[in-house]
Amino acid sequence: MRGLEGNGVDALIDIRQRRGVRGRKYSFVNATALQDELAAHNIGYVYVKELAPTSAIRDLQKKADALSATAKRKRQFLSDEFKTSYKDQVLGTCDISALLLKLERFESPCLFCVEGAPGACHRSLVADWLSLKLNVLVVDIGGGVIS
Repeated sequence: MRGLEGNGVDALIDIRQRRGVRGRKYSFVNATALQDELAAHNIGYVYVKELAPTSAIRDLQKKADALSATAKRKRQFLSDEFKTSYKDQVLGTCDISALLLKLERFESPCLFCVEGAPGACHRSLVADWLSLKLNVLVVDIGGGVIS
């Protein structure tokens, strides 16, 4: 939570398809535990399922990972097929006005998913999209400007 608080984040925007993660090691990112911890630090939580990749889109990345013999946790970049499908099917159909209504009470929201490397996660695509649509600077709080 220090990273969020230290960067002035007032809301975590969960854009995962599945908000439950298997295994004790990652139990802190399960939605209920995460929401409880965020609430204890006065950080809001908003689930935006419409920005989650569909199972079919996720399967495209699984296939690309298998072809390149890349483990999910070691991936650094998304496949072109994933990016194209995600941009067309998810971002291309997302109602930006409805999204902004969900987020209007926050000043410094943070996109959340579970992939470590920004380039290996759809949140980088969302960040770029938001940057272009809203003409805002998007920062990776783990390491610099995204757009």
